[in-house]
Amino acid sequence: MNVEWLGRQSDRIAELVGWHILLSLVPIVVGVIIALPIGWLAHRNRRINPYVVGTAGLLYTIPSLALFVLLPPILGTKILDPMNIIVALTIYTVAMLVRVVADALDSVPQETVLAATAMGYRPYQTLLKVQLPVGVPVICAGLRVAVVSNVSLVSLAALLGIPQIGSLFTQGFQLRFYTPIIAGIALSLLLALVLDLLIVLANRILTPWTPKVVTS
Repeated sequence: MNVEWLGRQSDRIAELVGWHILLSLVPIVVGVIIALPIGWLAHRNRRINPYVVGTAGLLYTIPSLALFVLLPPILGTKILDPMNIIVALTIYTVAMLVRVVADALDSVPQETVLAATAMGYRPYQTLLKVQLPVGVPVICAGLRVAVVSNVSLVSLAALLGIPQIGSLFTQGFQLRFYTPIIAGIALSLLLALVLDLLIVLANRILTPWTPKVVTS
């Protein structure tokens, strides 16, 4: 490890980390917004459930690098436009979260839903005030997988020349210099760990009724 090189490149590395966070998290936010109604629809209609969940799952099988290359002519963007990465990772996020949302809503006991209905809750109130809050642990479990996956997949955008942590890998490979590669791996792991812990923390805040694990 060349610590001196890391010090000289600290500003650029910080900029790459910022881009990596942006390209990883924006698709998560957009993906959740899209996956929630689709997952709810799959939960409500059992006949279309296998088709909706299956089709969403198939999207994840599209090779990421091929998707990065195919999207510019479809979206009318340039190959170096970060929007291509955001759209591609949003597709993968939706592919993972549609099943997660449907499973989360399925996990709510029927007695709980009937009790809410008996209390006069309308269907949308039952969804927003009962089903989604109760399903938060399942949704957060899926989000943890989606976030870690996005942090990893964003690095592939370096092959197209889009700046983020993956740029350190291509730089190290071209220069046959291992310091940026090791730094990139460490930063990717650290970023994934921090984002994962934030989701765990959010899950605990949103589900205060969940019993805490007591260690002796």
